[in-house]
Amino acid sequence: MKISDRVPRRHLLASLPVLFAALTLPASAQAKYPERPVRIVVPFAAGGVADSTSRIVADKLSEKLGQRFYVENQPGAGGIIAARQALGSAADGYTLILLTNGTAVSVSLFEKLPFDPVKDFTPISSLGFFDFAFVTSASSGFKTLGDFIAAAKAKPGELNVGTINVGSTQNLSAELFKTAANIDFTLVPFRGNHEAEVALLQGNVSLVIDSYSVLQGNIEAGKLRALASSGATRSESTPKLPTAQEAGVAGYDVVSWNALFARAGTPPEIIKTLNSALQEVLSDPDIRKKMLALGIEAKASTPEAIEDRLKSDIDKWRAVIDKAHIPKQ
Repeated sequence: MKISDRVPRRHLLASLPVLFAALTLPASAQAKYPERPVRIVVPFAAGGVADSTSRIVADKLSEKLGQRFYVENQPGAGGIIAARQALGSAADGYTLILLTNGTAVSVSLFEKLPFDPVKDFTPISSLGFFDFAFVTSASSGFKTLGDFIAAAKAKPGELNVGTINVGSTQNLSAELFKTAANIDFTLVPFRGNHEAEVALLQGNVSLVIDSYSVLQGNIEAGKLRALASSGATRSESTPKLPTAQEAGVAGYDVVSWNALFARAGTPPEIIKTLNSALQEVLSDPDIRKKMLALGIEAKASTPEAIEDRLKSDIDKWRAVIDKAHIPKQ
């Protein structure tokens, strides 16, 4: 039997435009995203705050969108290795990357960064924000950040402040603290958080600027004393801790962030799907509680908002790097 014998000609002709439209639709419009596992490239080693945050979010996205989201750690200076991995993949939403305020720092810290985070990546949403803490030894005479500032003004250059390596956000936060508080101290960089913490416990440095969660154990044990937080407003994770601004450091505002981006050219409908899912995931009370335990305030954003934050932080840290005369890497 011929088709024409089974289907009236007028019905067949009427269906042709619909058939033609379906055949010419792009694959991305026909397929429901995601159809296979999604990789999240993280520019840090496993076990850190950024890695833990990414895994919490990845697990929840897997539940929400019905496909596995998994973390692939690609640590390396300036996030270069991670960026190359992401940029070497198709712009189809199946490889995402975690960018942070450290990415903004790297733009000016490196002589020639082999990628442009603004042009090469498309923003999806922020995942969370966190402050740094100004911490001293419990045996020191500093009860407030104001006490430290007064001592630094009385003895310019004599007090030591520890952070992790030169060019880190913590290190640049200390440089910005010098300028904002109009004081001078000796900045001592350490290879890692543990070394800086030990130096503080041993009295080799008077103050350390780092994530509260890193120093939390010894703070709660009464060996260290947190004096202030770095954000413009008090953090949800440390609501009783005053800000540097409350201590008299006008305009001081340092808040770190992490966010998901995709390769530039990723279809807008995929970005929309991911952003919508993250808005729900990051408002989940259980997720907020888990991230707050890491010192992170879970918060989704619009793609435009986190892109603006990236751009403004690039400008902010460029000025700090230039003023501190930090050599390019």
